[in-house]
Amino acid sequence: MTTTSKLLKTLLVFFIILIAQLSYAFQQPSKIKTVTVYLDGAEINRESSVKLNSGKSEITFSSLSPYIEESSIQISGLKDASILSINYGINYLSKQKQNDSITQLQKDLKNLDAKIQQQYHLIAGYNEELSLIQNNKKLGNASEVVSLEKLKTFATYYRTRITELKIDINKSNSEIEKYEESKADITKQLVELNVDEKVQTGEITLKLNTDTATALQLKLKYNIKNAGWFPIYDLKADKINSPISLEYKAHVFQNSGCDWTDVDLVLSTSDPNTNNEKPVVNPKYLNFISAYSNYQSQRATRSYNYKYNPLVKHVSGVVSSSSDGLPLPGVSVIEKGTSNGIQTDFDGRYTLKTTSGNTIVYSYVGMKTEELPIHSSIMNVTLDDDDTLDEVVVVGYGTATKKAYTGAVSSVKTEEITRALAGEVARVNIRGVGSINSASTPLYIVDGAPYSGDVSQLHPDHISEISVLKDAAATSMYGSRGANGVILITLKEESDRKINDLGIIVETGITNTRFEINKKHNIPSDGDISVIEIDKFSVPATYNYFAAPVLNENVFLTAKIGNWEQYNLLPAEANVYFEGSYSGKTNINPSATTDSLTVSLGVDPNIIVKRKQLNDFKKTTFIGNNKVIQKAFEIEIKNNKPSDIQLTVLDRIPKSQAKTIKIDDIETGNSSYDEDKGILKWTLNLKPSATENVKHSYTVKFPKGKRVNL
Repeated sequence: MTTTSKLLKTLLVFFIILIAQLSYAFQQPSKIKTVTVYLDGAEINRESSVKLNSGKSEITFSSLSPYIEESSIQISGLKDASILSINYGINYLSKQKQNDSITQLQKDLKNLDAKIQQQYHLIAGYNEELSLIQNNKKLGNASEVVSLEKLKTFATYYRTRITELKIDINKSNSEIEKYEESKADITKQLVELNVDEKVQTGEITLKLNTDTATALQLKLKYNIKNAGWFPIYDLKADKINSPISLEYKAHVFQNSGCDWTDVDLVLSTSDPNTNNEKPVVNPKYLNFISAYSNYQSQRATRSYNYKYNPLVKHVSGVVSSSSDGLPLPGVSVIEKGTSNGIQTDFDGRYTLKTTSGNTIVYSYVGMKTEELPIHSSIMNVTLDDDDTLDEVVVVGYGTATKKAYTGAVSSVKTEEITRALAGEVARVNIRGVGSINSASTPLYIVDGAPYSGDVSQLHPDHISEISVLKDAAATSMYGSRGANGVILITLKEESDRKINDLGIIVETGITNTRFEINKKHNIPSDGDISVIEIDKFSVPATYNYFAAPVLNENVFLTAKIGNWEQYNLLPAEANVYFEGSYSGKTNINPSATTDSLTVSLGVDPNIIVKRKQLNDFKKTTFIGNNKVIQKAFEIEIKNNKPSDIQLTVLDRIPKSQAKTIKIDDIETGNSSYDEDKGILKWTLNLKPSATENVKHSYTVKFPKGKRVNL
């Protein structure tokens, strides 16, 4: 072998080794397999089969959503390959693929534009011909006289042709008008489909290294914005004294830039965008401030759990004061970020048509401003007094229920543990430990590991067993850390899985509920709503009629649902159906701190309630420097239904907020009277066609020359 041949062979081997060590790059398709939709946002799970050569490789997953949260990207299924880097970016040259219906609509728009342009060209031609005729209609010359027959021929031609041209121009204008109407309809439909004019897509570029050629089944997981779901309920009652059918539906939407086609869908009640930062309470120091300073006291963040509902286009409700429950006239109700707003009327009522915002701001002089997401077509709001001088902080922990804990708990008070778990006390003492250490707390062991967190964060409902170790038993296992005793806590399994009547797997965890839908779904990226029924309950209910004629003389049929916590509901709007007819809407608020959930099933016109002021008691007298007004009212109730009913009637006696306003001579009749709130309550049982009357009266005394909001 010649020297040249050896050199060529050496160079060839060198280049082969060099090429093997160089990285190679390629575009890799991927498919969405599973989507977990949160109340705000979604988690996307994609899969892709990849074949790698040994060495470094660069893989680009294209045509992804441009709304990916980069910090959430996770890659699995790597086997022996290692990740060198992960990069996410936007490709402004790559267009999002529109779905077929949108593509066809956009194509139709272009065709209509072409047809309109064609008609304009025809009109231009017709006008040119008209101009030509107008400019050449002179007959003969100075030396030639046109015959009558020739004149008639030319006149007939001009008249006929000009008429034809003007008819053609009108016809073209009619065609243009028709095409423009079609364009307007298509444009409205594209708006309804929430077509995003943005064309960019997201890309994830993955650099890998592997010592040997391998085949991988890569799994990509990431979170996106512009997606979510919100609940809607249907409450159906066939007749009184029968269970209520509660249908739980999810309204799913997404506008992420990628269609979800034939995917496994999971709905979660979690909200990854919630601020999970635990608040830090620092000392507050008081000092004097200027009377002209713009100081406002800090307000605690409220926990509403309401989520924006894009379906709501009209909002109505009543704004009242939390201190006395009275309606507030003149409250400013404004859609945040817009100039769209209104004021409440004399009865505190408002109706607002929403535009582009997703939050409503309620503000009133002397009251704390309230902001709520647009979550329902009925939004009744109470405003708190803005008292910057005397602040009272009320912290609600709910009600802790004693549990029948198993294990050796005789040496510790169960009540103390329960209260500690509810956050009411900071310390649990175990009887029998040394008195020197009696002021110290015991060691908590949760699921076999020491628990250094706040014990109040463990909810009693999540505990399956508690046992106690003390003295030698505690120190032998946990050393000096167990000197003050040891409380062993075993938690229930993190989740409770069941299959409901719809075949959907419902997984109830400590902090959220997941619904694993049993059918594959297609959710297009158009922001439109896909309705999925996720659960259904037959709910025992207690029915009652209710009337408050001081505010509304209609009689409402209500249903009270007990033990409603078991259904894991979210605050949402509900459509109410009674006896097969649509009765209207109501709100379900499981966040309320009541032991039952009461919903209104609509107005029953067969029960008549009238409230009138008795003239015999309608008197105004003067005693010294005071004015005295006597008031008395009678409420008449008649049952026109063919069955017995139970009716709850509420009224009120006014409460004074000034020392010089006196409420005296209160007569409450046979009502149940709450003296602190001034609320009168009658519970009446009426036979068919029966009538009953109830009365109450009072006097108001206040200084002459003053006016009182009677």
